[in-house]
Amino acid sequence: MGFQIERITLRQIRMPLVHFFETSFGRTYERHMVLIEACSEGLSGWGEITAGENPFYNEEWTESAWLIARDFVAPRLLKHTFESAAQVADRSAHIRGHRMARGGVEAAIWDLEARRNGVPLAKQIGGASRAQIDCGVSIGIQESIDQLLQKIDTEVNAGYQRIKMKIKPGWDVDVIREVRRAFPKIRLMADANSAYTLADAARLKCLDEFNLMMIEQPLAHDEIIDHAELQAQLQTPICLDECIRTAHQAEQAIRLKACGIINIKLGRVGGFREARRVHDVAQQHGIPVWCGGMLESGIGRAHNIALSTLPNFVLPGDVSASKRYWKRDIISPAVEVSPRGTITVPQGPGFGYDIDHDFLKSIIVREESVV
Repeated sequence: MGFQIERITLRQIRMPLVHFFETSFGRTYERHMVLIEACSEGLSGWGEITAGENPFYNEEWTESAWLIARDFVAPRLLKHTFESAAQVADRSAHIRGHRMARGGVEAAIWDLEARRNGVPLAKQIGGASRAQIDCGVSIGIQESIDQLLQKIDTEVNAGYQRIKMKIKPGWDVDVIREVRRAFPKIRLMADANSAYTLADAARLKCLDEFNLMMIEQPLAHDEIIDHAELQAQLQTPICLDECIRTAHQAEQAIRLKACGIINIKLGRVGGFREARRVHDVAQQHGIPVWCGGMLESGIGRAHNIALSTLPNFVLPGDVSASKRYWKRDIISPAVEVSPRGTITVPQGPGFGYDIDHDFLKSIIVREESVV
């Protein structure tokens, strides 16, 4: 039976990080995220727009996401009858780009539909193929190699199954050499966030000696062809992140042999429907995928857990414990990782966690409803 969205509420929240997180883009000390609540017939579904505070990862940022969701996405969805949340993406498909804004709203409606049906979100999206997901952890650029080694030691002892370390020119080969010397057997990968060009191919080839699982997005966000040229020179698989926004781009990258692995981020590809399509294309071609993170609150983290239950998510993702980032999360209970480096997939309706409304109210920067 069809349903209509009666109200969409946007809430911008401010959450300080437990520890700064540095990539080749710069340091982040706190997050400003836009939460979406979609309401229908007395039920609410929740989503999170995962855009950063600045347009550095992609063209989106907190302010643009607020405007796009409020002024362009929400009006197209309200009072329209949907037979399934899978139809939501088509209503905003005419908006060029801004996939994080569109995807955050779409995710809220998937959560709403799961709650309407009384099933876990993982099942609603076609996942739920596993009761637990395997977890890795992402470690930003540190102030010293010793500090990095201490952080890796902490996360390895916490059970995380894979360590991802951020790299950039000047913080790459020599640093990874020290990490490998200290941790010769851990599953290790490097994430460049587009910090290099093809002119750096010889330096990136030096990373082959360290037995990395992958090098993530070494070149520019829109350079699939250059990644194909680089991959031909490397033994280490390239994992594409920023380059892949659609299933079609995934198909192109695979045909060009530009990567051996794909990172799927729910916001980057515009929500669950396109994420499933990217997943399916990769699976058809034997390309493994994993779930990337964007320093989400508990709501976005819960959505990532659901996404990671799809069958081709065979590598540990960036879905880690709430306490790594937040002194207090906005969901209850907080996301926890077992000593084996796994997260149990919640079985309650929707994304499976309660929202800590009292705490949420205390960190809201602004709030607005569209009806």
